[in-house]
Amino acid sequence: MSTAFQIKKQRILEQLTVPSAEYSDRSPKGSIDEGIRDLVDEINAIPGLVTTSSCAGRISVFLEGKKKSASLDHEDPGNSDTHAIGGPGGKGGGRWLFVSHDPVPADPEPNFHTVFSMQPSRNLQCSIPSGVQLVHLKFEAMILHLLTSSIKDAQIVLSAASTAGFRESGAMGLSANHDTTITPMIAVRSTGLSFDTIIGYKTTASESEENDEIISTVTEEHLKLMVNIANERFEVNSERIQRFRNALVASQQRADGNGNGEGPEWEDKAVRIARKREEGLERQRFLREENEKREGQGAEEVKIGLK
Repeated sequence: MSTAFQIKKQRILEQLTVPSAEYSDRSPKGSIDEGIRDLVDEINAIPGLVTTSSCAGRISVFLEGKKKSASLDHEDPGNSDTHAIGGPGGKGGGRWLFVSHDPVPADPEPNFHTVFSMQPSRNLQCSIPSGVQLVHLKFEAMILHLLTSSIKDAQIVLSAASTAGFRESGAMGLSANHDTTITPMIAVRSTGLSFDTIIGYKTTASESEENDEIISTVTEEHLKLMVNIANERFEVNSERIQRFRNALVASQQRADGNGNGEGPEWEDKAVRIARKREEGLERQRFLREENEKREGQGAEEVKIGLK
């Protein structure tokens, strides 16, 4: 196993041993989700794997960042009043109005508009003004990023992910490190469960007398419907997480020779290419060493014959 991988894993595990009250990361929540903490611990107990980031799945309400002003940018590219475009993913500004990593109660107090920090619209038939900051209601399934110590370990994770329904999973970092080892980074994910819908916008001084209001474009009943759909997808997401855990354990047992599984494992195309390349390099190294041995033996025979 790569020494570089072991050092990275040890560093990550040390960070995860920090007490929950003191632990903090870069996620909106700032810590590991309770719904996935056991899975993270189980993965990190496997020698060739370590998690680098995780999310158990979430429902969120997100306010985009300010839009870039095309007219101002055209007149003065260096104008300090222009802003980078803030998209629904959080890059370029914006802020979270609501985030939950668990199903949301269907009848909150007093209502979803208040929970999501929005004002009901006075006229639901009106169009959304152009250039405003939009409010997104989103559901996102579990996502895990894992560093693996080898192509073999990466294949085990990808096989388990595909079996569990996380079919958009993939591998990165398939090039050899400076020490010739390959330590792929795996993303376990599924976009099929996700959805993103616009539920409101933020006004500006030029568009409303009430500056900085976040106005809803849907009814309370519509918000309830969207939350119910998200809650249903939480259930499917939880089932897939459990299937992934079971498949990962079974795959690991087969790899260790402790299971009864037979037949070839599914293999990601990118991982297969990297594995073939690694095998080819290994064969080249073997042949080179054998040639060097034969040349050394031939030279030794010549020296003996001259005596």
